[in-house]
Amino acid sequence: MTETLRSEKSGLPPGTLVHIGEEFGKATLVTIIDYNQEQFQETVVNNIEDTFPFRDTQTVSWINIDGLHDVAAIEKIGNHFGLHPLIQEDIVNTQQRPKTEDFGDYIFIILRMLSYDEPLGAVKNEQVSLILGKNFVLSFQEDVGDVWDNLRDRIRKNKGQVRKEGADYLAYSLMDAIVDNYFIILEKAGEDIEGIEEKLLLAPTRATLPAIYGLKREMLVLRKGVWPLREVVNALGHGENPLVKASTKIYLRDIYDHTIQVIDTIENYRDMISTLVDVYLSSVSNRLNEIMKVLTILSSIFIPLTFIVGVYGMNFQHMPELKMTWTYPALLAFMLVVALMMVGYFKRKKWF
Repeated sequence: MTETLRSEKSGLPPGTLVHIGEEFGKATLVTIIDYNQEQFQETVVNNIEDTFPFRDTQTVSWINIDGLHDVAAIEKIGNHFGLHPLIQEDIVNTQQRPKTEDFGDYIFIILRMLSYDEPLGAVKNEQVSLILGKNFVLSFQEDVGDVWDNLRDRIRKNKGQVRKEGADYLAYSLMDAIVDNYFIILEKAGEDIEGIEEKLLLAPTRATLPAIYGLKREMLVLRKGVWPLREVVNALGHGENPLVKASTKIYLRDIYDHTIQVIDTIENYRDMISTLVDVYLSSVSNRLNEIMKVLTILSSIFIPLTFIVGVYGMNFQHMPELKMTWTYPALLAFMLVVALMMVGYFKRKKWF
């Protein structure tokens, strides 16, 4: 995987399409789901031109594009569906914050789709761009794989309301699935916080602090993705564009409530993580104090003995060990054994 940097676009005219973000090395995948209450079809197309007839159908068309590094394909579909060059530029620039823009005959929406990557043990942060038109929804993703499998299954099996409603309800459903997945990420983060709390109380290690800061970074990613989303959902729910029907705005208000819940949970977790850092530092400090107490006791025991030996210098007339040939190596061996015993004791106490 390679990553295109923002500096590569510096100095180019506005509206110039340059993919900024990670390139996953896969070909752009285009899938189309076209439906109404009575009929349904799902296809994977090889040419971006195959999506063009779905712009003006009477059915609802969901066109999903996985992979943004092929800017020529993005430009083709963008031009055919009448997307402004600056919108096309925002689609291929994957470092955008969540936002929405109303262009009259279509609405542009950017969100952050978060999912937990089990092999990496980290949160995957991906930009998703939605274009809501009269009878179509375009979705642009950075990579193959998303949180919409349940939605696709409902469309295929004609479950729920999605096939009874229009494109605006489909756009709502896509956003709702993304927001619902935030709760899964937060649930996993909550479990990690509880696990770290137990380690802090029982036996904190050097790996504990990096784990805490890893959670702190995850909360920062979540916060940056969710806070602007509140404004996006609020704008869609109170906008005047006829593309979003009044019946759908009720559901958008539900997403708004969920967004507020996610934000509250994130702020609570951030406070808890900050507390974990303080607890870790206090635990390390207390452990260091215990070690210093033991070492101080040992030093106190040997200080008078060292003083006596220093005063007399071991210069006694009758010291039979001085005449024994094995005394010196035996003393060195004894000193080595004492040192190893002390090292073993310190390791058993996990002092280093």
